[in-house]
Amino acid sequence: MQNTSFQSEPSTTPTTSASWSLREWLKAGQQIAFFRPIAWRGQHITALQFAMVTLVLISINLGITRFEIDGPVLFSARGWLVGWMVLPVMALATWCIVQITPPNAATRPLHLGTLLGLSHAASIPLMFIAAVLAVLGYRLPEFSQNPWLLWTVYLLGWAVLAWGALVTYRLGRLFELAGRAIAALVVSSVTLGLAWSYALPSSEWDVDYSVESSEKPPPQMALSQGLFEQQTALLQTELEALKPHRPGTRELYAVVFAPYASENVFINENRLVSGVLNQRFDTTGRLVQLINHTSTASSIAWATPLNLERSLRVIAQKMDKDNDVLLMYMTSHGANDFKLAANHWPLQVDELTPRALAAMLDAAGIRHRVLIISACYAGGWIPPLANDHSLVMTAADATHTSYGCGKKSELTFFGRALFDEQLRTTYSLQEAFEKTLPIIAQREKEAGKTDGFSNPQISVGNQIAPVLDELSRRLSALPVTAQ
Repeated sequence: MQNTSFQSEPSTTPTTSASWSLREWLKAGQQIAFFRPIAWRGQHITALQFAMVTLVLISINLGITRFEIDGPVLFSARGWLVGWMVLPVMALATWCIVQITPPNAATRPLHLGTLLGLSHAASIPLMFIAAVLAVLGYRLPEFSQNPWLLWTVYLLGWAVLAWGALVTYRLGRLFELAGRAIAALVVSSVTLGLAWSYALPSSEWDVDYSVESSEKPPPQMALSQGLFEQQTALLQTELEALKPHRPGTRELYAVVFAPYASENVFINENRLVSGVLNQRFDTTGRLVQLINHTSTASSIAWATPLNLERSLRVIAQKMDKDNDVLLMYMTSHGANDFKLAANHWPLQVDELTPRALAAMLDAAGIRHRVLIISACYAGGWIPPLANDHSLVMTAADATHTSYGCGKKSELTFFGRALFDEQLRTTYSLQEAFEKTLPIIAQREKEAGKTDGFSNPQISVGNQIAPVLDELSRRLSALPVTAQ
């Protein structure tokens, strides 16, 4: 089949024999990016001009991505090289692809440097928008609880990728490449764009911890055989030390579960809740802490579903399952798939689901349950966990986010209001919950929460209510020194 070449698009600017200046090369790139006519024939970009256009492209990315980090930064040469290795790969791919054009094509006015130079110049507005979106994608999870805004940023990123594919297609037509060469060029540009965005995660900037700051560098956890053996011993020791049921006394056993290691807010909340339970609810010797955090890797057992299952099984053996109560407090990020987010790099941790938790509790035979989930969309945990013998309390309903789980948060709004404020003055979980609602609503309003009230939820089974009332009366009667 005879190859059909495309005619260059008409331009309102006549082609001259004089070589373009750097400014004209940059202008030509913008015309291509915004699909305006351009006359490029006879132009050959110099090595210096090509280097300057590429420098402008890289500088825009460096300047904008600097704002990914709030505070002093250091330039990371390694991160920069990893991210921008796409450029020489794209140059090689372009050279290989254009060879597909048959040698007897009607016209073949191709100069690789000119093609790449115009490609880099046309990429400048795309790079500007992509860098802004990268900063937003990095910073918004910390400052925004609006899932629509996060999804908008994500979808705009794909729109920029599609825009880049159209620009590549137009370049192929301008240079009268064969159809299959244009298609290959578009595919390679999209593939490399995806690699740059997802497969080669890197940052040109690192936090400069040499500058005095309130933020300390996160400790690094190194997995080793010694650490694994230590973790096994930690869990076994803690479970063996659990106190057994005291005859004639309705006991409260507790598990505090914080599986997200990357943010200190969850370990802070774990410590707060554990402290309040021991001080006020007589759980000393009957409480198990499971935490994912590098600072506790050698002192507290990891928050994994397997460790949780083992803990529940041992607690069930220690408690009187017909009379005692188990209280579980789980704190992490949540999503609308109702999984409790888990991370503890480089350890791989499975996410806990409400159905998995229900199966663990049923298998252990634990009857009376108080299950408190502090996470976004936590209301989705209620249907799988609610029954006559359970109280289930959540920081949000199934369609809203909770608040206060960012990197700069000390405690979540829910955990602070419930444990640090209300449960220091009452033993009634239902009373404490009712009093937290207006407090959380006011604080979310003041903080500028944009997706509506988190709307914490509670489900109280008919059989658990009198059990908790009796437990509250016992705790209220304890001497102050015993609390």
